[in-house]
Amino acid sequence: MTPTHAAGTGARKHAAPPAPRRPVGRRLIERNWIGGSLGWIWLVIVMVPLYWLVITSFKTQSNYFITNPLLPPGEFTFENYQLVIESDFVNYFMNSVIVTAGAIIPATLISFMAAYAVVRGAGNRFLKTVNGIFLLGLAIPLQAVVIPVYLIIIRMELYDTLQAIILPSIAFAIPLSVLVLANFIRDVPKELFESMRMDGATEWGTMWRLAFPLTRPALVTVVIYNAVGIWNGYLLPLILTQSPSQATIPLALASFQTQFGVNVPAVAASVTLTTVPIVLLYAIGRRQLVSGLTAGFSK
Repeated sequence: MTPTHAAGTGARKHAAPPAPRRPVGRRLIERNWIGGSLGWIWLVIVMVPLYWLVITSFKTQSNYFITNPLLPPGEFTFENYQLVIESDFVNYFMNSVIVTAGAIIPATLISFMAAYAVVRGAGNRFLKTVNGIFLLGLAIPLQAVVIPVYLIIIRMELYDTLQAIILPSIAFAIPLSVLVLANFIRDVPKELFESMRMDGATEWGTMWRLAFPLTRPALVTVVIYNAVGIWNGYLLPLILTQSPSQATIPLALASFQTQFGVNVPAVAASVTLTTVPIVLLYAIGRRQLVSGLTAGFSK
């Protein structure tokens, strides 16, 4: 063995091993501790009112004013929920379900077909104009057109019916739904559409067999977003209905506050029952919700 080779071998033997690199995920966590801390603070800010709402609904009216508002009751009671249900809450709940489902299903289907046409017919002037009208609808608030909507409903002889709430809700849900769905459909590779066309599929078949399944996250997004807005809607039921039999939950909450006066636990029970469907809907579709909101930002 030559001296040079021996020296090189010794140098390799005594060379210090490279320092181990920390995993990428750990480095990102260490660098994003500020964002994580702010996230936990925001979670506490959001959860404290919900916690107070739930524990208050199980308190009696007399115990509510003599105990700490943030402490759970010594004895849980369901009297407030029984009082709310006996006050025709089931009728209000069913009215809200009918209005929300009756507006969400048509609005989602119409928005999906419109978004597909806008994306697939990008060079068509008519479709560009239609898309511009949809975008213009985002700039028009409901409060600005509530009087024309009221007059139209009167002319259609739909006043004081659930249809009077459903039809305007569909119209105001379409613009944002088209925007979200169109951004998601643009992310679908064009090769998939071309392969469907080569297989002999029509545009109608391509839309329902290819685009519809692939846009499920965006569909869930628009369903949840519009459902929350329609479920909590107060202005349209207030203006377009009159009889208690056609009232929805937001109007019922206002009547509960007047009926119960200072009975805060009963009001808390009614609000808790109102928020349960929306919380369940969000819990079911939370993953698709995030994917749908981030559609179009990958390019």
